[in-house]
Amino acid sequence: MDAKRKRLLFHCTHMGMKENDVIFGDFAQAHLMDLSDQQVEALEVLLKNNDLDLFKWVMGKAPVPPEWDTDLMKRLQTFALEAKDA
Repeated sequence: MDAKRKRLLFHCTHMGMKENDVIFGDFAQAHLMDLSDQQVEALEVLLKNNDLDLFKWVMGKAPVPPEWDTDLMKRLQTFALEAKDA
C-alpha cells in the first residue's frame, strides 16, 4: 500500500465521529486498494466535508449535493447500507 493510501486509511478510521470511523474505516479497509487514483483523490477531498453531513449523505438521511453524487458516493452508500443490514 502506498503512502497516500496509508494516510487515507488512517484518516478514514479516525474521523472524529464514531459512526463515520466505522463506515469509512471499514470501506477503506475493504476497497481502498481497488479504488483508482482518481477515486482516491476524490475520497480525500470528500473527507474534508463536515462529519455529520458525510454521515447523512452516506446513510441516505439527507440529499447528496450534486458535486458529490458520484460513483464513489454510490459505492459508499451501498457499502454502508449492506453493513447496516448485516
